[in-house]
Amino acid sequence: MGKILIVDDEKGIREIFSLLLEERGHTVREASSGEEALTIIPLFSPDLLLLDMNLPGISGIDLLERVKREFPKTSVIIMTAFGSIRSAVEATRLGAYDYLEKPVDNDELLLLIARALEVKELNRRVEELQERLTEPVSLKRIVGVGPKMQSIFQALEKVARVDGTVLITGESGTGKELVARAIHHSSLRREGPFVVVNCGAIPRELVESEFFGHTKGAFTDARNDKPGKFELAQGGTLFLDEVGDLASDAQVKLLRALGEREITRIGGTKTIPVDVRVIAATNKTLHNEVREGRFREDLYWRLAVLSLHLPPLRERPEEIAPLAQHFLEKYALPLGKQFRGISPRALDLLEGYRWPGNVRELESVIYEGMVFAEGDLLDGKDLPERLCATDSPSQEEILLRSPLEEAAWEAEASAIRNTLRATGGNRTKTAELLGISRKTLFNKMSRYGIKEGAEK
Repeated sequence: MGKILIVDDEKGIREIFSLLLEERGHTVREASSGEEALTIIPLFSPDLLLLDMNLPGISGIDLLERVKREFPKTSVIIMTAFGSIRSAVEATRLGAYDYLEKPVDNDELLLLIARALEVKELNRRVEELQERLTEPVSLKRIVGVGPKMQSIFQALEKVARVDGTVLITGESGTGKELVARAIHHSSLRREGPFVVVNCGAIPRELVESEFFGHTKGAFTDARNDKPGKFELAQGGTLFLDEVGDLASDAQVKLLRALGEREITRIGGTKTIPVDVRVIAATNKTLHNEVREGRFREDLYWRLAVLSLHLPPLRERPEEIAPLAQHFLEKYALPLGKQFRGISPRALDLLEGYRWPGNVRELESVIYEGMVFAEGDLLDGKDLPERLCATDSPSQEEILLRSPLEEAAWEAEASAIRNTLRATGGNRTKTAELLGISRKTLFNKMSRYGIKEGAEK
């Protein structure tokens, strides 16, 4: 339901619409003129104005323009007589949500109001999400409890204090851009822009224009002057994502810009000094790329003044549970759901998976599970099927086992079954008694075909 202000000089129409809308649960106020409406709006903060085009004093069009200028989040529906349809169309161009022709059909009015309020609510949610996505990323917002991530946090704090070029390496999905943003927002350049360039997505012939910009007429489609990413990042940070995908000629141009700290737009003659900090990232092993001749060694050393490596999620299984909980809390509000946690079964599946897509894949899995979950506990049945697949040995593997291997496997499987039985199926306690991690226990149970709980 919404707050609606009816602006019409005919008292009878105001009263009819007020009664109609109040019966539907809306909060309604009335104004007989544009001047009166302007005194009510700041105090009432209406979601929507139901506005007559033909008003004494301030006209409907003039009132619309003032409302959209001074109260831009207020929706406006115009009511107009047949003879002023053209003006009503002009009103929609000026920002009115829609218009109705008098005499107004009540059902059509209610439907239009419902749609306008729904659009307004959707816009509010989008703005809220955008604010959350664009708010500064500090080191404290990166989830990490294990020793590897704690070591990275310590390195990040030191890197953020200086202004050197940084190279971040790691598999896709490990959070390289998140770390780059955290460095920027923890540095002295935090008030400057953070500009992202996806080096792998730039067509080879457009790399120079993307980096350095161009002047009007520099080439066929250059209709206006355009600054490049280096200029846009002045005083801030330029993040070169997937820098390992740059072609050799683009590497030369980037090397020159990093060395000289000045650029020239395509078609221009003026050199432009650039004051930017460069943070680069790649999922490739640049040492190997240099050795194979695909990446310039001099550019590598320009980029790797300070280096950080983000380990894959499979090497830090202790991060899976807190990350999953973090994503559960992150998406609860946007999805309009409440969750009290993650079930042990779901946690077992999450910790037993290899995560080829790393943290990004984990985030996607949690989001998908939340969408399909019916209760307030994220359960194993809510997760994608690929997480439930076992690593059971193939028939060929079984045939190739030696008698000694077969005996060892049977002994290990028996030890797991017996320990599970002794702990009443408690996997955490079983892992502790066997001296292995929960993840290792889950993998072994999958391999030996041991189901959940104590098996006989």
